[in-house]
Amino acid sequence: MTDWLIPPPVPASLPVIGRSARFPVRRILCVGQNYAAHAREMGAERAAPFFFSKPADALVADGGDPAWPSATADLHHEVELVAAIGAGGDIVGWAVGCDLTRRDLQAQAKATGRPWDAAKGFDQSAPCGALTLGPGPGPGAEIALSVGGARRQSGRIGDMVWAPDEVLAQARTLWDVRPGDLIFTGTPEGVGPLQPGDRVEATIDGLAPLRFTLRAP
Repeated sequence: MTDWLIPPPVPASLPVIGRSARFPVRRILCVGQNYAAHAREMGAERAAPFFFSKPADALVADGGDPAWPSATADLHHEVELVAAIGAGGDIVGWAVGCDLTRRDLQAQAKATGRPWDAAKGFDQSAPCGALTLGPGPGPGAEIALSVGGARRQSGRIGDMVWAPDEVLAQARTLWDVRPGDLIFTGTPEGVGPLQPGDRVEATIDGLAPLRFTLRAP
């Protein structure tokens, strides 16, 4: 039995639809600008996928409500299809996620050529719904996000520049992708600001919805 200097943290995990077992999360990889319309609204053109990451403990699961983060006046929502890597190294399940972004810190990082970590990988920056095992949503499946009942983002899974299996293949050229990894596969156009108290609902046809309220600081 290992004698720890301090108690180890409880592993991050997601509930699984129809199962009592949970999915342990090892790390979170995210793809930037994987919908052409979103790339254009961010001032970029279609290009090869690029990645950033969030720590596993950025995950907010089980219907939890993330808190407004420190050091930002411009927090944005980004709804995403999340792929979960299973024991065989392939995608075994899917969920609805929201990549919360400190857009003002990201803009500062871009302007100075610095890393995005503080803009993307902060505490409670990855709310995620329950995992559905099996094949993923088809290309016609709608991906959408509403704030306070008003639609903000809407697109189709088929609008992706790089399909999830292609994203996984690209990730494997950069990392040893292992069971327990989550991949956030990009967001459609319509990203925008949130305010404390906002009620967010993110949906993808065929998957459990993600709902949360942004808690005041």
